[in-house]
Amino acid sequence: MQVQITRSEQAALEQIKADGAGMIARVKEWSQINSGSMNLQGLRAQRHEIVNAFSELGGVCDQISLPPTSSVDASGQIFEIAYEKTIRIVQRPHAPIQILLTGHYDTVFAKDSSFQTVREIKPGILNGPGVADMKGGLLVMLQALLSLEKSENAANLGYTVLINPDEEIGSTGSADILHQHAVSADLGMTYEPALSDGSLSGARKGSGNFSIVIRGRSAHAGREHHLGRNALVVAAKAISRLADLSGVRPGLTVNPAKLEGGGANNVVPDLAIVRFNVRLSELNDMTWFQGQLDEIISSLREQEGIKAELHGGFTRPPKPMAPPNAALFQMTRAAGQALGMDLVWNSTGGVCEGNNLWAAGCPNVDTLGVCGGEIHSDREFVITSSFVERAQLSALLLFKFANGDFDAKSLRNLK
Repeated sequence: MQVQITRSEQAALEQIKADGAGMIARVKEWSQINSGSMNLQGLRAQRHEIVNAFSELGGVCDQISLPPTSSVDASGQIFEIAYEKTIRIVQRPHAPIQILLTGHYDTVFAKDSSFQTVREIKPGILNGPGVADMKGGLLVMLQALLSLEKSENAANLGYTVLINPDEEIGSTGSADILHQHAVSADLGMTYEPALSDGSLSGARKGSGNFSIVIRGRSAHAGREHHLGRNALVVAAKAISRLADLSGVRPGLTVNPAKLEGGGANNVVPDLAIVRFNVRLSELNDMTWFQGQLDEIISSLREQEGIKAELHGGFTRPPKPMAPPNAALFQMTRAAGQALGMDLVWNSTGGVCEGNNLWAAGCPNVDTLGVCGGEIHSDREFVITSSFVERAQLSALLLFKFANGDFDAKSLRNLK
């Protein structure tokens, strides 16, 4: 598959290059705003900046309230999680080709994180919260769409942009709106960061987050130890059984991540909360694992004086490199080759909104953002030259979808 760049497309790509410094300046400003997933005030400030920036596109912009979800606190009680709003921009909804572009404006860095500023590590490398994941990616998306709006075939392509506030905590609030728009889109483009070497993510594992609340019976650890039912001991046995499920199915891992409960040494603990994550490669393994989990919960409940409640579930099914996704990757690779990039992909255990889109049947490529690395740490960095490179890549893809060189309508029919 070979791609020819037309004269008008080349002019647009050169304009992106001229705008590169502006993208870098803006990501520095945005990354100074703490928009940790639970920092609603910071998220509102970041949302305001994004809405102003994306208003350049025109189209219809609205901000959608997300329903709260529930979780379990350290005392075993259910509480509600409130979310900031999703930003939605709709452009040409009746055009023959429809593309869904997604991203997020939350980061993993809490309001009180020590990682709050941007600095240049060395020429061409910026370190800062969200510079790669994914405030940089949002700017790549915006720049590509601005180029599309000026192109001669823009009328052929409509799009919906969804920018969510909760991707870093599993997209639990935005899952429904992602599904709603993914079912009708011809394809999806998501702006998670590529790796520092420029490679993209291909197949992704599925993921689930769970909590088990175990209640026993407290008692004096010396005088009446026999009357107690130690919730921590029961939890430890449950953790061991969960961990033993790793590897029973190819690619399946269980990560017991946190154990809460207990208190004074002279009191038998009556509460324990086990929190764990599951990753798996095959869709059918979700049903298999749920069956194993049900057996573990049932065995806990059979113990005298013990109560056990399960919370959570699978939030993102696996995203395989199925034929529609593989074909879209080949289009992306061909566009990259025309720009002098040799794009490759690698399977990953990480998850993102691309999993959500594929669960709705929407073919997608989900690492179209900037090149960077060490995300989710205070060493997060972005390679500044990748702002222009990746914006040019997305713009060329959009040009070729709009003029028919890449057949966006064919992807969903591939088997």
